[in-house]
Amino acid sequence: MKLVYFGTYERAYPRNAQVISCLRVAGVEVDEDHVSVWDDLRDGWSAGPGRALRLAAAEARLFTHSPQGDALVVGYPGHFDLPAARRAARGRPIVFNPLVSLADTLVGDRGRFRAGSPAARSLERVDRHAFRAADLVVADTDTHARFLAELTGRDDIAVCFVGAEERLFTPGWEPTAPFTALFVGKLIPLQGVETILAAARAAPDVRFRIVGSGQLGGLLEDRPPNVEHVEWVEYELLPGEIRAAGCALGIFGTTAKAQRVIPNKAFQALACGTPLITADTPAARELLADGESALLVPAGDATALAAAIRRLRDDPEHARRIAAAGRAAYERAASEAVLGKRWRLLVEELL
Repeated sequence: MKLVYFGTYERAYPRNAQVISCLRVAGVEVDEDHVSVWDDLRDGWSAGPGRALRLAAAEARLFTHSPQGDALVVGYPGHFDLPAARRAARGRPIVFNPLVSLADTLVGDRGRFRAGSPAARSLERVDRHAFRAADLVVADTDTHARFLAELTGRDDIAVCFVGAEERLFTPGWEPTAPFTALFVGKLIPLQGVETILAAARAAPDVRFRIVGSGQLGGLLEDRPPNVEHVEWVEYELLPGEIRAAGCALGIFGTTAKAQRVIPNKAFQALACGTPLITADTPAARELLADGESALLVPAGDATALAAAIRRLRDDPEHARRIAAAGRAAYERAASEAVLGKRWRLLVEELL
């Protein structure tokens, strides 16, 4: 089987890189037909006129492409790529790997546009058209799939966890002193950065390391002295950061979207065998059990987060049990071997 990963997708984004990787692990030949639009962005999408012109030029180029393969996979963020993909496919199946709804992300989660505004309605139309133009849509959790089905009118959305690229994220947790709670990610409402900072203030005896930048970066300007902030770490170096941490922090935001997703960083921590603390959400419960494979705390609860971090710091044996069970949960449900078979089966059924 040969697939073409098609469009303006962000090549380095873990969801795209990992899907391509696990398909190849499953014996699928994957070619990339890619036109760059988003690859130079660290903090998320830029919606200025320059980016819009670049996107329009990219879509015009894609309309001239004629890739060879059994099916096309449109990657994230590829919502505007579906018309070009439909033309390029010439009757072959199209799989859409959207990861998110544009309207949910830019209106509901990040608040870039007001709900009900012309921009918000336009994003909702883009979502519906993109989802309905594909022969198969694959979401990242069951909880998210149900939401996307309600939003776009599709009731046949498949599910495949995000996972982690195993060429990089492999076991080897060896925490260094002093114990450090590590957060890696874009500083957007989903992440709950304000909760992490409040937990740091409640636990001044614990070292925190925050890696990332973005919309809420201003919150770090008056961070407490036990919080170290690094704006950027190269992707290839992230596994070393994760393996050296005392624990990895997931997401703690109180937005609706935060209830529906399991972030990249969670899978990466589990793959590395590092104990994970993240919000107790319906999505997290699809993979993790509190007190067994991770510590799950109420979203937005800084006191509970500080207590969970101290629990792992003060009880190394408990931390080791959490780490081992988290890695086992990853191997059982989110490894490249498992996800590769799942992706391959979904495409084979479509063909």
